[in-house]
Amino acid sequence: MEIKYIVRKTGQIQKEVPPAERMLNFLYHHPFGKTAILPLVKQKIVSDWYGRRMYKKSSVKKIKNFVDTLQIDMSESEKNMDEFSSFNDFIFRKLKTGARTIEDGLVSPGDGKIIAFENVADVHEFYVKGQRFTLEGFLRNKELARSFENSSILILRFAPNDYHRFHFPYDGIPSEPVKIKGHYLSVSPYALIKDFGRVFCENKREYTILSTDHKGKILISAVGATMFGSIINTFNPYTEISKGQEMGYFAFGGSTIVMVIEKGHLTIDRDIIENTKKGFETYVKIGERIAF
Repeated sequence: MEIKYIVRKTGQIQKEVPPAERMLNFLYHHPFGKTAILPLVKQKIVSDWYGRRMYKKSSVKKIKNFVDTLQIDMSESEKNMDEFSSFNDFIFRKLKTGARTIEDGLVSPGDGKIIAFENVADVHEFYVKGQRFTLEGFLRNKELARSFENSSILILRFAPNDYHRFHFPYDGIPSEPVKIKGHYLSVSPYALIKDFGRVFCENKREYTILSTDHKGKILISAVGATMFGSIINTFNPYTEISKGQEMGYFAFGGSTIVMVIEKGHLTIDRDIIENTKKGFETYVKIGERIAF
């Protein structure tokens, strides 16, 4: 399969080539990979083992080839390539002050590829195969799921080469994160096209409710993935935060931020909705408006 997305700033269609494309194809599309190898790869012990390797000093030797191969713009990084203490230190690198502009409205919490649905129920029509995605299954909380019934949903996917810190999309007061144990399936389209519901309702994840003054409540969920290492929060719950303020970061690997917004409070930007309907993700960066 080809992973194609639209670069929002230029309107160009580009192709994403994951660093482990052959392995992802084998794990999620080959009968032996799905039945014999994938059950092992999705276990916590495998991601923990690899995550520990990425914290070792010796892992710094992987950085230059990774940057060159994936054409990462290091001019935005606070640190130079020779200043990182490990590969993970590089993965969750900070950006220089002013590297991103925070726009009006609800903004993207990170750099990555986004899809959006005006109603959560529309997700199943997009990913027609496998287990149906429901908020109750995702949140494991019937009452909370009911309170967000008929809400809109935005899903921002981080690729391994993306900046791995995520930020608050709006001003407000965040709740304490609720953690949900789970597996470590890939969040690559290679996995999602086969069974979106299974990936998001089985993977380790946590969610925070952001209470705003004028836009209702926004549910923000960080979802783990194969080889992702950890989800680390860097905010203080029940303390007023500003839009664009750092919320946390992912260690090695790609992962996802899911946002659920209450019906009637925010309208998702039309280009993102239309791109999603055509089967394209839209590449956005932190601070870009995605709803108003």
